Amino acid sequence: MKKELIKTEIDVNNNKISILRIGDTDYISLTDLAKYSNPENPANVIIHWMSNKGTFDYIGLWEQLNNENFNFTEFREIKNNEVGYSSFTLSPKRWIDRTDAIGIYSKGGKYSIGTFAHPDIAF
Repeated sequence: MKKELIKTEIDVNNNKISILRIGDTDYISLTDLAKYSNPENPANVIIHWMSNKGTFDYIGLWEQLNNENFNFTEFREIKNNEVGYSSFTLSPKRWIDRTDAIGIYSKGGKYSIGTFAHPDIAF
């Protein structure tokens, strides 16, 4: 059965931040948070944040602790062969596709809802 997605918003300092309920967890919009830094292209903020070694290690650890289907082998492959190089970039879609991650949810395209993260990751 497909998980039902329910989207709401909260107001933070007169800015709307979307909340997406996935299962029984409220995921926070990284897209809306990134608009504080770059309103025209928040996706770049997210990609740069995810490409940071500290962020990569944290979200990898979070997945190991919370996701029984996490592809740890692929995580180690990325960590050992890509992270740390100046050319390394990690998009939400690439992270999800390669590792079966559940802590970040992203839907792009013309009618994109954006990128959302579990509160442990977003905060």
